[in-house]
Amino acid sequence: MRLSVFSVVDEYADPLAGSDGRLGEVVGLAEAAEAAGLHALWVAEHHFHPGGVCPVPAVLLAACGARTRRLRLGVLVSVLPFHAAVDVAEQYAMVDRLTGGRLQLGFGSGYLPVEMEGFGVDPQTKRERFDLRYDEVLAALRGEPISASGPGGPRVRLNVRPIQQPHPPVWIAVQRAEAIPFVARRGASLALVPYATVDGIDELAREIRDYRSHLPLGVSASVSVALHLYAGDAPDRARHALQRYIDTRLAARSTHLQAKVAEHPEHASAASVERQGFAHFGSARDIVAQLDAFRQIGVDEVLGLFDFGGLSPADANASVSALGARWA
Repeated sequence: MRLSVFSVVDEYADPLAGSDGRLGEVVGLAEAAEAAGLHALWVAEHHFHPGGVCPVPAVLLAACGARTRRLRLGVLVSVLPFHAAVDVAEQYAMVDRLTGGRLQLGFGSGYLPVEMEGFGVDPQTKRERFDLRYDEVLAALRGEPISASGPGGPRVRLNVRPIQQPHPPVWIAVQRAEAIPFVARRGASLALVPYATVDGIDELAREIRDYRSHLPLGVSASVSVALHLYAGDAPDRARHALQRYIDTRLAARSTHLQAKVAEHPEHASAASVERQGFAHFGSARDIVAQLDAFRQIGVDEVLGLFDFGGLSPADANASVSALGARWA
């Protein structure tokens, strides 16, 4: 089982404070992850709210790539209904080139109302938009012609293609169990954020079994699961940060977390997330032992959320270093 970093790039301070602010902290986190021997750093795409201040992940990943040499670099996710397929394909082909073939591609259809409304996307059409753009992006990365101007327009080919052929490895993130067979049938790897969607590790295990059962014969794919992690001697500081993080996700109308909390109000607390096993705070030795439960249910990669809820860069980087030392 691999250990990686996943940053939502949530912002709590003055965005103009410091020389490079929150984005610079993520670059520092990438350096810490590489030094600690972690597998990858992933960043989320978000727009129009401080719960995620990385609207163009390709730029941030390129910056991280310039400061690292081995670390895999991923987007989780590129929100396909918001963008033209040719733009997504061109941007990420460039990142793969600039990073020497280290890119990992995660795709999703979006879920936050403020973003859907801002881009004028009807949530009822997001699945259709996703399906169309997904096929177009992968076709473009393979070097096939696609239309850059819409249906019926002239067909074009990318003039920069990724190093990884036929394209970088692909994940699809889902927040509804019903979507899992769809991901499996495409042969894509699966990304899950269980604190917002499921009630415990047993339900997560069922989702992973469902995914594996629908994979086409002979297809090898991965399951990546996001968990909040803090390895250090001040776990209450991490618990406070997690509560702050949950509060801001609910304030941003995070659809699936809202639905979970509406059915079970106790899940609005950091304590509940920790009891469910989706947050681990304490010594590096204890956390590594606890995470073995995820290996046993078929998780291939833990996506550690280390820099959440306003935790300091020192806390996040120290957690990465401590867990990396134990993981090896």
